[in-house]
Amino acid sequence: MKIKILLVEDQKLMRIGIKSLFNDYPEMEIIAEATNGKEAIEKTKLIKPDIVLMDIGLPDITGIEATKQILEHNNNVKVIALTSHITEEEVNSSLQAGVSAYVIKDIATDFLMTIIKMIKIGAMWLDPKVVPFIRDKNCGHIPARQLSRSVFKERHSNLTQREYEVLKLIVDGQSNSDIAKTLTISEHTAKAHVCNIIQKLVVDDRTQAAVKALKEGLV
Repeated sequence: MKIKILLVEDQKLMRIGIKSLFNDYPEMEIIAEATNGKEAIEKTKLIKPDIVLMDIGLPDITGIEATKQILEHNNNVKVIALTSHITEEEVNSSLQAGVSAYVIKDIATDFLMTIIKMIKIGAMWLDPKVVPFIRDKNCGHIPARQLSRSVFKERHSNLTQREYEVLKLIVDGQSNSDIAKTLTISEHTAKAHVCNIIQKLVVDDRTQAAVKALKEGLV
């Protein structure tokens, strides 16, 4: 069954661009679009999407306020903030409103699709750029238990130093090709490191590895 998505974005060119990203992902479908917060609220009630991709900077009410109202009416829908806004106030307000993920618009397409699938089944994801805001506030929207880097390494001592470097790049949303270029290694070697990390952290994929690293305080 396809993941049904409502896209909320006020800029037409941005809507066209985001919508085109889904052409190669038949398991997902943007079933409707909204250009402002009020329209997003009404369309969510009408079409009952699985996921709302929500811009924050909307022309009437903000995406944050729209998220609050959407979830008050239907807490089964998942809202992903897809935005270029990264201020501390906006991040914390979005989490308090109930977003399941806070994603910056420069994210790699494959990684965005993986996050959508992850959110659909009840997980949560935060862009690494905004994690310090959450820790500083200790607002409880991510697990309060944060391990030190040394404790993390002690618990996952089977990871090599190179695998730690690769894991950090996975958290940053880099693809195998990007990792290879960053570390000046072959793409085959990068892929091998990613596979080793997934096995050693006992997770199913690179996104879960990134989430585990964030939750346990590596980054």
